Amino acid sequence: MKYIRKSQERGSVDLGWLQSKHSFSFGSYYDPKHMGVSALRVINDDMVMPGKGFGTHGHRDMEIISYVMQGALKHEDSEGNKHTVPAGDVQRMSAGSGVMHSEYNASNTDQVKFLQIWIQPNKMGIKPSYEQKSIAQNGPLTPLLTPEGGENALSINQDASLSRLVLNAQQTFMLASGKQIGYLHIVKGSVMVDGKEFAAGDAFAVDPATELNLEATAELEALWFELPADF
Repeated sequence: MKYIRKSQERGSVDLGWLQSKHSFSFGSYYDPKHMGVSALRVINDDMVMPGKGFGTHGHRDMEIISYVMQGALKHEDSEGNKHTVPAGDVQRMSAGSGVMHSEYNASNTDQVKFLQIWIQPNKMGIKPSYEQKSIAQNGPLTPLLTPEGGENALSINQDASLSRLVLNAQQTFMLASGKQIGYLHIVKGSVMVDGKEFAAGDAFAVDPATELNLEATAELEALWFELPADF
């Protein structure tokens, strides 16, 4: 493994209305040892209190993905998109040449928990775009975003892909990074890899041409990124 990121070592933010864990340097949290992996720049594990959220703000030249784990997000942007993103849905916004947006907890009674993921694109200044989809699990490893989209996956403006890995307790599975850098972020449960156990919030990266034999030590949900090796 070329890089290991443990949950308890992540940056921590508590603003009352927002509790967040930052895998990589973001906002007021800065650590030069944790600036991202390849084109992956942000994984923020956010919990937003009822009725609260991120007011209107701008982005450009970034692929922004929301992976909702609990509750629902209310999204509005300057391109006219107004959507609710429930748990189980995946959302991708390409900020491109510039977009203003807001994200709020859609509930006035329940918390929303989601992963905010940023990936740098390989095309700058493009027209902003938006996609959202509920993607059913199909086998242990299901594509969520790919460069071309299709086959029920969303598209992304980068030579990168994101898949959801789901394993039952004691189930084994082999992951291969192929020609790209692999990065596994544990959403829930736990898994044993090369004699090391990883639990919710933990993550690690591997070089291209690496094969990983995984054994879930508890019911597992994880995100598997395949990222450019030459970024």
